[in-house]
Amino acid sequence: MKEKVLAIIADYKGVDASTIDTSKTWSELQFDSLDVTELAIRLEDELGKEIDMTPEITNIDALVAYIESL
Repeated sequence: MKEKVLAIIADYKGVDASTIDTSKTWSELQFDSLDVTELAIRLEDELGKEIDMTPEITNIDALVAYIESL
């Protein structure tokens, strides 16, 4: 799941997935609140799951864990 999420994020940001540090916070990755919302929508479309980006989802690692728990 992590590789798929990283691929979606890399495509969204226009970067190579291998350059993304999944432990960094959204702000450290240069994501603002609109980016996070748009990313959630894209992930929902791609994964077919409803994603609720709660404040506890502070980085990609937390996001992957959340998605895997659905």
